[in-house]
Amino acid sequence: MPKSNLGKWSLGLIIVMPILFFIGSSFTNTLYESVPSGNTILADIGNRPALALTMLAGFASGISAFITGLISIIQRKERNILVYAATVLGAGMILFLIAEFLFPH
Repeated sequence: MPKSNLGKWSLGLIIVMPILFFIGSSFTNTLYESVPSGNTILADIGNRPALALTMLAGFASGISAFITGLISIIQRKERNILVYAATVLGAGMILFLIAEFLFPH
C-alpha cells in the first residue's frame, strides 16, 4: 500500500474512475434510453444531466489521479507500484481526452 497521503488519494481516485464510468454507461441503457445526446457537452448536460455529470466526474477522477500520483512520486518519493499504475492510467486518460479534442468524431 502507498505510504504517502497523496499516493493513497491517487489509488483511491483511480479506483473510483471505472465505477463512475460503469454508473454513467448504465444510465445510457436505463434512464436515458430514448433521450438523444447533445452535440456539445453543455447540451448533453442539459439533455441527460446524470449521465453527463457522472462521466465528467469519472474523467476528472482519472486526471486527478494522474496529478496526485505524479506529485506523490516526485515530491514525496513514493515508490509503490500501485501509485505508478494509477499515474499511468491517469496519463492514458489525459491522452484520450487530447485525442478526442484533436480528432473529434
